[in-house]
Parts: sequence; C-alpha cells; structure tokens
Amino acid sequence: MTKRKSSRTPAQAMRAASLTGYFSHFAHTTSLWTGHPAAFLAAVAVVLAWVLTGPFFNYSDTWQLVINTGTTIVTFLMVFLIQNTQNRDTLAIQLKLSELVLAMKGAENKFAAIEDLTDEELEELHDDCRQRAEMTLTHIESRGKKTPNGRKSRNGAQRKAGGTPS
Repeated sequence: MTKRKSSRTPAQAMRAASLTGYFSHFAHTTSLWTGHPAAFLAAVAVVLAWVLTGPFFNYSDTWQLVINTGTTIVTFLMVFLIQNTQNRDTLAIQLKLSELVLAMKGAENKFAAIEDLTDEELEELHDDCRQRAEMTLTHIESRGKKTPNGRKSRNGAQRKAGGTPS
C-alpha cells in the first residue's frame, strides 16, 4: 500500500481538507436530521399537501411535475449524503476491527488491512478461512465425542445427569 505523492500546493491541500471537513460535518448533521421521525412526518405532510391540491389544479401535468421534480432532486442529493455517511461509518468500523486484530495476541495482522486487498485476494483468504473453520469444527466435533478419560461416550445424557459412562 503506497501513497501517491500529491501535486497540490499546501494552500490547495488545506482548502480541499477544509471542503472535505465542511461536507463531512454537513452530511453527518443532515443524516441525523433526515433520520429523525420529524423529517419523515414533514415528508408525509408535503405529499399529503400535494395530493390535496390535486383537485384544485385539475391533476394537471404541472401538478404532477412538481412532485416528480421535487422527489427526484431530493433523492439525487440524498444519495451523496448517504454514501458519505456510509463510507465514514464503514471506515470507523474497519478501524475498530483493525485495532482489535492488532491488539489480539496470536492474531494474524494481515487481517488488520484486509479492506485494501483485491477481490481475488479476498476470495483466496475467504477460502483459506473457510478451510480453517471446517478443520476446527471437525476437531471440536471429534473432541466432543470422547469422555475426559479418553473413551468415547455411548450416552451423553449419563454424563450430564452425574452418572458414569461405561
């Protein structure tokens, strides 16, 4: 994972960071507001007002165009806000998971930056993890069939009830 050198001047970098910061703050604040029940009720009120004005405007093409245009514009803008919020949340989750992987003794650190792998590398790693999980399950199942003294139990209920296996 190599970082590209930026051809921006320090002033350009500061403006870009400032714009990103402002947009991130705006997107976060907007997502909090639009996710609130009051925003949903406001949207329902707009739709009801539009429906109720239908007879007044004889359900004209212009009357239909108003709601179509309004909803299209809102949807178009919300896509960018939702994507920004989702990207931010995903990155935060990835960072938290990476910290847990790095903090665990014996964990494979390659998993800490797994999101940077190609699709093919992810598929290979997935297959490897699946094989390890199947091997672990097989091992656990084989261990569960033996009693503490190494003999296989004929009746698991005997051990649970306090009886001795024969």
